[in-house]
Amino acid sequence: MSLRTGQPVATTSGVIIDPNNLKIEGFYCTDRFDRSEMVLLYQDIRDVIAQGFVVNDHDVLARPDDLVRLTKLLQLGFDLKGMRVVTVGGQRLGKVSDYAIEIETMYIQKFYVTQGFMKGLTGGNLGIDRSQVHEITNAKVIVLDPLQGGAIRAAAAA
Repeated sequence: MSLRTGQPVATTSGVIIDPNNLKIEGFYCTDRFDRSEMVLLYQDIRDVIAQGFVVNDHDVLARPDDLVRLTKLLQLGFDLKGMRVVTVGGQRLGKVSDYAIEIETMYIQKFYVTQGFMKGLTGGNLGIDRSQVHEITNAKVIVLDPLQGGAIRAAAAA
């Protein structure tokens, strides 16, 4: 939403995450006027409301080719959702289904892991704090074993 006009300027279609520090650098958007793919950088977001992000105006959207600083990150196409989550010891915990963001800094603070069908029936979902992350590869998120920090907790089943 544009702060100046009060009208939508784009629709978000994806997120740009830096896997090195789990920071959201921006969002892919579809321009409302010409339907081209644009990028909204996190620092251009003025506020977050129920309807979406508030920005100054349409001018804050940038073409992906114009963002030289983020070229490698954009080419990487990293997506946290759906990634496998395993412990350092090799135990499979499930797949990332969602994550929570600290709005002021845009860092991912916690991910939510959906377990396999049988484990999901008995154990619910897991909430994993960012402090438990040991390593992130192209294919999986490796976290500390539950007994090494205790930050992995079973969330109440929905």
